[in-house]
Amino acid sequence: MKVLVSAASRHGATAEIARTIGETLTEAGLEAVAVPPDAVTTLDGYDAAVIGSGVYVGHWMDAARNLVDRYAGELASRPVWLFSSGPIGDPPTPEEDPADLAEIMAATHARGHRLFAGKVDKAILGLGERVILKAVRTPDGDFRPWDDVREWARGIAAELTGGGTPAGA
Repeated sequence: MKVLVSAASRHGATAEIARTIGETLTEAGLEAVAVPPDAVTTLDGYDAAVIGSGVYVGHWMDAARNLVDRYAGELASRPVWLFSSGPIGDPPTPEEDPADLAEIMAATHARGHRLFAGKVDKAILGLGERVILKAVRTPDGDFRPWDDVREWARGIAAELTGGGTPAGA
C-alpha cells in the first residue's frame, strides 16, 4: 500500500513532522512517500494520504489548502488523515484547531485530525516574524511531541493494514 505524506511548512518544522510520519509508516510495512504539496502532480498510485500544514494566524498554509482544493474529489475516495502543527509553549497554545479545518475535513472526508505542537527558532525568522512573536511573548524552542507523532502514524498504519484501532483525532 502506497501512502502520500505531504505537508506545507514555512521554516521546515512541519515538514520534519511529515518526514517522521512517513518513516514510521514505512517501518510499519507501508510504502510512504513524502512530497511537498506544491510538488504533488497526481494522486494516481497512492492508496491513502496524510496531509498536514503549519498553522499561521489560525489557518492552514496556502500550499496545503491548494493541494486539498486540487484533489478534493480524489482525496475523498481514499483514506485520508490530516495534521496541523503550530501551538507552542508548555503547555502548547493556542489549543484550538485551525479555523478552516472543518472545511478541509469535509472536502477530504478525512478519518481524523491531530494538532501537534510546533517549533520556533527565532534565529531563522525574518524581522517581521520576530517582531510579531516578541509582541505576543512567544517562547523560542522545539515543542514537537515526537512520541505522539510516531504513535499516531503507527495507528494510521494499523488501520490501513487492518491490524488495529482507528487513528482518528
